Amino acid sequence: MMSGQGQDAAAVPLVVFDFDHTLYAGDSGGDLVQWLIRRSWLRMLATIPASFVLLPMLAVVPTRRRGISGYLWLGTFGLRDYRDMNALIRRYVSARTDDLRAALLPLAIKVLEQHLAAGDRVVIATGAPPELAHAILEFVAHSAVPVVGSHEAPFLGGLITVEHCHNENKLRCLQRKGYGGPIAVAYSDSSADLPLLKAARRPVVVNPKRSSVAMFRRELPPGTPMLNWGCANRAGDPPAPSSSPAPVQSTPTPE
Repeated sequence: MMSGQGQDAAAVPLVVFDFDHTLYAGDSGGDLVQWLIRRSWLRMLATIPASFVLLPMLAVVPTRRRGISGYLWLGTFGLRDYRDMNALIRRYVSARTDDLRAALLPLAIKVLEQHLAAGDRVVIATGAPPELAHAILEFVAHSAVPVVGSHEAPFLGGLITVEHCHNENKLRCLQRKGYGGPIAVAYSDSSADLPLLKAARRPVVVNPKRSSVAMFRRELPPGTPMLNWGCANRAGDPPAPSSSPAPVQSTPTPE
């Protein structure tokens, strides 16, 4: 069946997936930045004093982009061309192929495939660079699924994040990329994605932190699914034994 990617967008249900801890068991962008920093002992040494400033920035939404930018700058300082970032991403994926492949969540990928088979208009919205998500999804032959993500730009010899696809800005990023219509279904683990989940007709919380469950139940409509698709140490209802996970319907069920 032809997916909704090539059909009239207005006539096809829009389904949005987060990436980290939703399709992928981990922080894909954070792992990449750690690898960039660990390429040399000078970068690692510089990170120690910088962390006294940068770590507190990561802890709160208003300054998170600046904290991420600081670590990214440390990991990329010396790049001759900002387009070399894509080459670094390819090196990283090649170096960690087995780990990255294993981090993709089979249950989540199954639900993604079911939405594609149903003809839904599927897009992944992530705080990671789109090139990274595409490269990881290539392991399961889904690198063609559109990805809206964060973007970097040159700054004083390195790269910083200039467009962070995160929190309320994730909706703006989706809109700028042509995904501004009504959202039929949204899947995410993150409390930072509360604006995205609230914007969806059918929000689905996947692999939430245990400390976030009460907040989600308070802020989202009664009966919102809370699922666990295989992230260890995360909350959510596991799938029934010996059954395939079913996607949340993207069109209303007839009464």
